[in-house]
Amino acid sequence: QVQLVESGGGLVQAGGSLTLSCVASGSVFTINAMGWYRQAPGKQRELVAVVNRYTTEYLDSVKGRFELSSDSDSDRKTVTLQMNSLKSEDTGVYYCGAGGYGMDYWGKGTLVTVSS
Repeated sequence: QVQLVESGGGLVQAGGSLTLSCVASGSVFTINAMGWYRQAPGKQRELVAVVNRYTTEYLDSVKGRFELSSDSDSDRKTVTLQMNSLKSEDTGVYYCGAGGYGMDYWGKGTLVTVSS
């Protein structure tokens, strides 16, 4: 089992910045991919940024504004999403996900609200 603990999020004005962090613990050796998804009201959950051993993938609309970094040691993995130049359409609940070949584990989510 893997446990994911998220931090960050909150309310920010358009054009501002926020940082989201997620720490994975437990059976982290099973994790090949880890990152962030988001769900806006009335919309489906979408990939924002995910890193695996080969590459980092970004949602087109956040390229150039968001940056995902990662770190790991023997008993934990961390991903940090630096979000800059935030727009109102970035508002939503952001979920940390981790897994082998798909997202097997999810955090509880953290709300990001961008006011225009």
